[in-house]
Amino acid sequence: MPRLIFRQADGRKVEVLAPAGNTAMEAAVDNGVTGILAECGGACACATCHGYIAEAWLPRLKPMEEMEDAMLDAAIDRRTNSRLLCQIELGPELDGLEITVAENGA
Repeated sequence: MPRLIFRQADGRKVEVLAPAGNTAMEAAVDNGVTGILAECGGACACATCHGYIAEAWLPRLKPMEEMEDAMLDAAIDRRTNSRLLCQIELGPELDGLEITVAENGA
């Protein structure tokens, strides 16, 4: 099971395990990570699972698709390392993935 490291707005670090095949958004919601609202349930339709991926991990992610890119335009404080966590499918290659939770309107 891949391990993810979330850094929440309050500075707290939360480490979780998630089954391969789940998304980073599901891992956050299932483990109570503060700030990941996931209002659309993972349909890439709301940008409330916005997170900042640690720079070292960006090359390991699948490229961003057009729909995700368009949704991120609606996100608060989009950055070059912004991704929607519902679009990141977990596998063994992402074990240790580091994500900072963005301001998602909570």
